[in-house]
Amino acid sequence: MLKKLIRVFKDKELRGKIIYVAVMLVIFRLAAHIPIPIVDAERLKDFFNSNQLFGLLSAFTGGGMEKFSLMLLGVGPYITASIIMQLLTMIFPQVKEMYQESGEAGRQKFNQLTRYATVPLAALQGFGMITLLRNQGIIYDINGFDLVVAISLITAGTIFLMWLGELISEKKIGNGISLIIFAGIVSGIPMAISQTLSTITPDKYPGIMALLIMSLVVILSVVFITEAQRNIPVSYARRVRGSKTYGGVSTFLPLKVNSAGMIPLIFAMSMMLFPGIVASFFVSSANQTVANVATSISELFQNQLFYGGLYFVLVFLFTYFYTSIVFDPKNVAENLQKHGGFVPGVRPGTNTAEFLGRVLNRITFLGAVFLGLIAVVPFIGQALTNITTLAVGGASVLIVVGVVLESMRQIDSQLTMRDYDEL
Repeated sequence: MLKKLIRVFKDKELRGKIIYVAVMLVIFRLAAHIPIPIVDAERLKDFFNSNQLFGLLSAFTGGGMEKFSLMLLGVGPYITASIIMQLLTMIFPQVKEMYQESGEAGRQKFNQLTRYATVPLAALQGFGMITLLRNQGIIYDINGFDLVVAISLITAGTIFLMWLGELISEKKIGNGISLIIFAGIVSGIPMAISQTLSTITPDKYPGIMALLIMSLVVILSVVFITEAQRNIPVSYARRVRGSKTYGGVSTFLPLKVNSAGMIPLIFAMSMMLFPGIVASFFVSSANQTVANVATSISELFQNQLFYGGLYFVLVFLFTYFYTSIVFDPKNVAENLQKHGGFVPGVRPGTNTAEFLGRVLNRITFLGAVFLGLIAVVPFIGQALTNITTLAVGGASVLIVVGVVLESMRQIDSQLTMRDYDEL
């Protein structure tokens, strides 16, 4: 590892890319501390401390929500827009043919539409957050002009982050959007640790030890599952054209246990957030029945057992859903058949697609259960140790480990390219 680091920083071009990415992340962190001055800071802090879901969302934005800063929403609207566009390619084959299968120009247009969709989503989510906090008595009484200015600033912050993410991605040191989320999570770890240490008493020592052990187990499990894959053997028929022979080789098709990555967690988190926001709109309704129903829903989602169980189920279901989007067995089987490839012992075409579908469903079950457990780890840790902290891991650890592994792969590939150039 030390030799690799020395090689990285000896290479002038690669060193420059890493410094550039670091500067972009520092800019993000500075912007995350620019507040929008329309809230009661003390009430806002109490609200996030008492609501674990919003505390987790704030951790993903590097504290942007908790500070009510320009980076209030982080890159959440852009991720939502990307998910919507991917769903459209699944629902409407014409969209997939037009934007994903028409080369680089089509992909660029697809990405541009994703950017356009981010703007209204950011404005809508910003309005929803302002309305929610206003109903909680956290936001001062503001007029229509101030509301428009606040929503415009929040939307501009999201667009600015989206732009930073694309600048980072161009350097091929990692995915820019993922690195921004990574920076937001990592920046909150020192504060989480200090808050935990400030509440330590001798009677909590066993809980602290259990928390450390859980954190280590979670990190090791995330690395193991993230890297785990099932290799499907694939052979290519030998073809003779003139005096040359093609094919006749054997390789494998990797099926990852966790093909969906962190997307199911984000899906489920959005779904869990939606009922609470909608209910908050009607808590103070003049109709007593509507107000009572809204209050009951809000209280239900404050129940840790109900919230954790529903969160697990949603993550499990969304894992299967998103895996079906990113991996299509029928499409893979057709591509193998076109290029003369086949799975030994399985007939090409429909039989291969059915075989890949069965294998994928079995290994996705393990990945879905794992993601569900990762999602509820903070609740389990709090119940066992009676220590409220996000440092134990869960979704945050999954994102951090995934981003680090992806960045390491991209850096390794660039080092390998330089080795070939030298040869």
